[in-house]
Amino acid sequence: MSALDAVGAASRPARGVALIAVLWIVAALAVLVTGVVQAQRSELRLAGVARAGLVGEAAGQAAIHLVLQRMAGGGARVDRLTRTGVDYDGRTIAVEVMPMTGLVDLNQAAAPLLAALLQRVGGLDEPQARTLADTLVARRAAGADALLDAPEELLSLPGVDYDLFVRLAPFVTTGSRGGGRVNALAAPYDMLLFLAGGNAAVAQRIADDRDAGVAAIDTTRLEGAFIDATVSSRYRITARVPLPDGAQVLAVRDVDLAAAAGQAAPWQTLRASTRWVAAARDGG
Repeated sequence: MSALDAVGAASRPARGVALIAVLWIVAALAVLVTGVVQAQRSELRLAGVARAGLVGEAAGQAAIHLVLQRMAGGGARVDRLTRTGVDYDGRTIAVEVMPMTGLVDLNQAAAPLLAALLQRVGGLDEPQARTLADTLVARRAAGADALLDAPEELLSLPGVDYDLFVRLAPFVTTGSRGGGRVNALAAPYDMLLFLAGGNAAVAQRIADDRDAGVAAIDTTRLEGAFIDATVSSRYRITARVPLPDGAQVLAVRDVDLAAAAGQAAPWQTLRASTRWVAAARDGG
């Protein structure tokens, strides 16, 4: 074997190792590039979702503002839960107007109403419900400074954990300025179901008659001690804005149409929030 042949034979293993190393480097770079591309796509997707959510929130608040302008413009007083469509930015946004007296006011409701809500909705047994209701009423008796500023302050009461609060939250408020009972015609369906003692047929009939604009609605099958027809100047307005992926943005604003002196707008915003509702899945 010549010297050149010996050198060639010795270099072949080295070239093979170098080739393998290059292939590993190429594979590693391919994985890295793929990861970077996927991360960028995810970031773009998340940015798109966030942008759609912000646009949806702005559209929802704009729709609420348009409804408030109508309400403050001297039109007929809204004395029951109503729904309307608002055309804005090339789409129709569903807006619900609910007098706040359609909820249980934690600062005004009597102990029997509070106890019934805690038992039927909160899932407490009767002694627990009565005890907690009495505790809340006793706290209120301490004076105006002891009143709850927001439903979340329920969590400060002994015996109220987060799970209980979540169950109660859709049914309660702290600032309806009503008469301490629930205006059945202003109440959402779940509240009607509570007032009907769980009778879904009764609750659905009242909701359907209300949506159909029936003038005189029979509420005699609801619990009479818990209802009245009081309407104050306070409302909860909810706008549902559809997003391209099928989800929805819910913009919610609690307002008082009796604006305080010096207010620039003819209403006062008491509370505002926004949440997303995920798109329904097929078969879900």
